[in-house]
Amino acid sequence: MDETSVRVQAVRDVGPDAIALDVETPATFDATPGQFVKVVLTVDGEEQSRFYTISSPTVEDSFEMTIGIDPEGEMSPQLRELAAGDELVIAGPYGNAYYEGEPRVCLLAGGPGIGPAVGIAERVLADGGEATVVYQDDDPIHEARLAALEDNGATVTVLDSATPLGPALDGVEDIEATQVFVYGFADFLDDATEAIEAAGGEPDGAKVENFG
Repeated sequence: MDETSVRVQAVRDVGPDAIALDVETPATFDATPGQFVKVVLTVDGEEQSRFYTISSPTVEDSFEMTIGIDPEGEMSPQLRELAAGDELVIAGPYGNAYYEGEPRVCLLAGGPGIGPAVGIAERVLADGGEATVVYQDDDPIHEARLAALEDNGATVTVLDSATPLGPALDGVEDIEATQVFVYGFADFLDDATEAIEAAGGEPDGAKVENFG
């Protein structure tokens, strides 16, 4: 979809320095959780754009993006100040690290990477599948959704940055037959690759999105 103006439905705090931004879904837009969109906003008279990953399980009427707020950033603080009824421009979707109906998934997330991870896990459970979420962050976000996932049968492990990922993957049954997703910054991706390999999985088969 080319650049299209959409209305903001809500801006919600979901943890330390993080928001969930809900926007209406344009008629021509179709995506699955894990894909990302370009968001365009005019800031101080200049057009700024960033890419944010979809973090809702569906995009039927509206969809959510989880956004980490950099207080010194040019765009994210402005997004935090938006309110219902405001407009911004989106384009997309883009990316190839998204849900495609896999019945068993293991989602490794670092920092704001938990956004697409919870969206995919919710969709998998709704479709009757199985989901494991391993989330590493010193200041966790989306805690209510993580608790709901656990209540609904997902396996959820939250780690601080000093705790290695490897042991959390030991409990993933038949990891070779499980679709692994990895969302986070470069250092986290390196650690996740090592953990997948150590657990007997195939890192090259993982769907990976590097947040920078």
